[in-house]
Formats: sequence, C-alpha cells, structure tokens
Amino acid sequence: MAKRHYTKDGRPNAHAADRVQYEPMDEKQFLAALREKADPFVLVIDGVQDPHNLGACLRSADAAGVDFVVAPQKHTVGVTETVRRIACGGADHVPYIQVQNLNRTLEKMKEAGVWIVGTGDAESQLLYEVDMKGPLAIVLGREDFGVRRSIADKCDFLVKIPMNGHVDCLNLSVAAGVCLFEAVRQRS
Repeated sequence: MAKRHYTKDGRPNAHAADRVQYEPMDEKQFLAALREKADPFVLVIDGVQDPHNLGACLRSADAAGVDFVVAPQKHTVGVTETVRRIACGGADHVPYIQVQNLNRTLEKMKEAGVWIVGTGDAESQLLYEVDMKGPLAIVLGREDFGVRRSIADKCDFLVKIPMNGHVDCLNLSVAAGVCLFEAVRQRS
C-alpha cells in the first residue's frame, strides 16, 4: 500500500510530491505477489553495501520494468535518502524486499516457477547464451566478493558478461544494467 509524503502542516512536500513509498513487504507477501505475476521479472542482489550502487540498481530496475528487487537483510544497505536520490524515482516505484534467508527465498521462487540466473566473473557461459524469457530472477553479488557460493548453488544458470578490455569486472550497478537490459531485449 502506497502513502504520499506531506509536510508537518499537511501540505504536499514539494520535493516528494510525486514520491510513492511502498510499505515494506515481508517474504510471505513478496512470494504471494510474485505468484500473481504472469512473467515476474526480479533482480536479486546478494548483499549490496554501497548506497550509490543500490540507488543505481533501483534506477536500472525501474527502467527495465523489474517487478521486485530482493536482497538479504544482513550486510545490505537499506533504502536511505542517498539511495533515493541516486535512484531518481526508481526506489519509489520498484518494491525493495529484504529477506531473512536469501537461500530459502530463492528456493521458494524456484518452486513458484521462476528461473534463477546468477552472475560471476569466472563462469563459462555468456550472458547472451541464456534464454531469459518467462519468469526470471537475475542474481548479482556484493561489490567485493560477488555471489556467495551457497547462492550460486541455487541458480539454474551461471553466466558472465564478456570482458574484452583490461579490467576483469564491472561495477555492480553497471553489471546490473547490462544483465537487466539483455533480459529486456530478449523479452521484447
């Protein structure tokens, strides 16, 4: 359920007049909402810690038409004012769900028919080789360690973004944008 932001005297806040903030969703509510979607599109971030990265991920998720962004409760940044500012509205339009046990949530998503595509730097299959049509969750890892092994084990596919230059990986939010929009391309 959404609520509008107002100043103390009841007038709409000029800076937040168009902002809609969703009530937090727990795992049970999220899974129920997930099952209601025909072809859910989910971004899972395994422990983002930088508010700028989370904001950029939420911005890209909104632009790509993602239905939900899911992250673990521990060792993950929440939606702060910095996140909102960087998200440019994305934090107000894409529900951000922090779950207690990400492994369990991924299992329940799979039971609901969602295909899980995890990312990493050392995987052999390229992002562009995986079918991303239908119910889909894309999993990206923390800025420093990537996707944890226990989370990678829950994925149906593990992929990498081809790197042709001298750097061996992309920033988390940049990688999220690349992956999300490859899915958008395939789903269009």
